[in-house]
Amino acid sequence: MKIGVFCSANDNIDAIFFKETEQLALWAAQNGHDIVCGGCNMGLMECVARTAKKAGGRTIGIVPVIVEERGRVSDWIDIHIPCVDLNDRKQLMMEWSDVFVALPGGIGTLDELFSVVAMATIGYHTKRVVLYNINGSWDSLVAMLDDLKAKGMVRGDWKEHIAVAATLEEVVLNCVK
Repeated sequence: MKIGVFCSANDNIDAIFFKETEQLALWAAQNGHDIVCGGCNMGLMECVARTAKKAGGRTIGIVPVIVEERGRVSDWIDIHIPCVDLNDRKQLMMEWSDVFVALPGGIGTLDELFSVVAMATIGYHTKRVVLYNINGSWDSLVAMLDDLKAKGMVRGDWKEHIAVAATLEEVVLNCVK
């Protein structure tokens, strides 16, 4: 399985996020799954690639030109797929990934998450999307989605498209369904 990982490229975040990212990457590598990520050498993006690679896993980095020009490409990428911009990156991640895990992240992570989920809601794919709620990092997003549902802004149940997992075990269960 190819696991598309959306996550923060920031280094100055709580250590628990790095620890749990390492555990996800170790599980993936030890079970023969590839990691598909943005290929940047910062934050959780670097952590997931480095940990998977060191554990014998295969890593696929989909790297926008601007990241390359700034010298921010991870050294832990086995397959380097250049792309034009973030829209191109999202499309290529869709093509290369079988399932998606959204680790804690910021605006870029939200953009990736919601692009993939929006495509699922109108039938472009049926790939699973798991929101890894490490240390409650996505609690406010879950509350917002529930609020949007309560106000009638979301058709159906958003949980049909996004599984929320609080532990690695829950992530694994949702990835291998």
